[in-house]
Amino acid sequence: MSTRSCPDWPDLMEIAPDLQFRHYTVAEAQLPVEVLTTITHVSLGDVAVCCDLEHRVYYAVHTDPQVADALRATEWREVHEYAGNGDPQQAA
Repeated sequence: MSTRSCPDWPDLMEIAPDLQFRHYTVAEAQLPVEVLTTITHVSLGDVAVCCDLEHRVYYAVHTDPQVADALRATEWREVHEYAGNGDPQQAA
């Protein structure tokens, strides 16, 4: 799996210090089926998603717009939403 740390990591650490964002292809990230079926414009190996896989949080600025739109309809959250609401697992 070829992953890279997000070049915006200093800014992301200010927003959500408990997360680590990396760049993946959609194929590598193994996103939910409902997301994969919406991607029709390119190969899954050519589409980028910037995310923390463990926490299911993505960074829309570095994520393909079609993927980001599809992720909004799932349990995944955009980093700014995550930071605004906190981690519900930590609140429990």
